[in-house]
Amino acid sequence: MQESKRQKQVAALLNEEMNGIFQKLGLNMVDGGMVSISGVKVTPDLLEARFYLSFFQVKDSDKALKKIEDRHHEIKKELAASVRHQLRNIPVLKFYTDDTLDHVFKMEELFKKIEEERKGNGKQEE
Repeated sequence: MQESKRQKQVAALLNEEMNGIFQKLGLNMVDGGMVSISGVKVTPDLLEARFYLSFFQVKDSDKALKKIEDRHHEIKKELAASVRHQLRNIPVLKFYTDDTLDHVFKMEELFKKIEEERKGNGKQEE
């Protein structure tokens, strides 16, 4: 199902505000690694916002996600204060790990192996 214009607007607003909140609360640096919001999806009724977090050089992303979820109420309070004039209701915040970067790195490794095998097979046939 395609997102409505309003869903996209609310998602963009939440993304922008949440990035500022993460910096303010010091959540963009966790366990010596960097945390960034890679995407925001809002349900059609605007009652739930799903934040997809990308972890860079974080040893244990599940532990880092748990730290962020533990500060859920503090995050929501800050968000409510910053968007109270734009939104009637503050959506329920859900946090998920975005592992697309992991998949990209795995795919690149596979392509490198395939390329090396092709080069190796080409030399053997000569």
